[in-house]
Amino acid sequence: MKKQLPLIILLLVTGIHTAFSQKYSNEFLAIGVGARAHGMSGAQTAVTSDITAAYWNPAGLTEIEAPFQVAAMHAEWFAGVGQYDYLSFGKALNREHKSFLAFSLVRLGIDNIPYTINLVNPDGTINYDNVTEFSAADYALFGSYARKLKNPAFAIGGSVKVVRRVIGSIGSAWGFGADLGVQYRKGNLMLGLMGRDLTTTFNAWSFNLTEREKEVFANTGNEIPVSNTEITKPRFILGAAYKLRAGTKVSLLPALDFEWTTDGQRNVLISSKSFNIDPRMGIEADYDGFVQLRVGAGNFQRVKDDFNPEKKSLNFQPNFGVGIRLGRVQLDYALTDIGNVSQVQYSHIFSLRLDFKERKQAGQ
Repeated sequence: MKKQLPLIILLLVTGIHTAFSQKYSNEFLAIGVGARAHGMSGAQTAVTSDITAAYWNPAGLTEIEAPFQVAAMHAEWFAGVGQYDYLSFGKALNREHKSFLAFSLVRLGIDNIPYTINLVNPDGTINYDNVTEFSAADYALFGSYARKLKNPAFAIGGSVKVVRRVIGSIGSAWGFGADLGVQYRKGNLMLGLMGRDLTTTFNAWSFNLTEREKEVFANTGNEIPVSNTEITKPRFILGAAYKLRAGTKVSLLPALDFEWTTDGQRNVLISSKSFNIDPRMGIEADYDGFVQLRVGAGNFQRVKDDFNPEKKSLNFQPNFGVGIRLGRVQLDYALTDIGNVSQVQYSHIFSLRLDFKERKQAGQ
């Protein structure tokens, strides 16, 4: 039976083990949304100013001029095997205080996975009719609110989120958490501070394995998963940006973010057992509000040499993006490598944003 165990079961169990990793729990929420942001390697804490701010820094929602805004994003992993999607919409509530309410949905999933645990009958014969399919998917629903403070240079915003993670009929989890962000804008200077999972996000996992599934897990030396709780500890991101003019129609927006984590040592630029600092940098060149070009660098890691483990080199992930504004429509594209794990090195990310006008009152 061990030799006949399908590879998909091994991958599934690996995924379950990953689910209980405290350091990387809910890691799908660390990917980020919006092609503009990915083109700048996620350096968004200070500069985010559209509906995607609900993810990057909710305080940035106050910069939205449109009374109603909608955005969507799509990306694929592993030549289309994994699907990563995002949808968000929001509405201005109070023009005087510049308050804004938004709702966002993020999904990362692999669908139509063959479930071959019953491929081999008890008598040793193979029956392909026993093969079914399942999905492994992670969902997050955000409710976000932001407003300007008495000093209009400051804005504050927060998000509450509900997390749903599903592995076919075998296991699922519910999680809850909250984020809080602040932005400061004065002239061309922009500053931002974001606290993610400030309440500590708890995911409660439950599993429902049949006796047959437990038997296969046991016979193949795999641990039978049990109900448990995973914890996502807080992380903080400090960002800064400054807008520069390079002519009457051209502006440059360099941005820099520093993400600080305290959940154990990570392979980042500044790494220790007590805290880690992961920098992200990007720059956007804008021509007359019509065309934007973006570059970024992030995911800095120290990688050991294959032939000399004592020797390490500093690697980073370069990103590129382009955007175009057509009236109330913003189209963005980014070329990036999400997670730096795919054999197909780069991923293509597309996003769309639409501004709606206010309805005119009768007689106007």
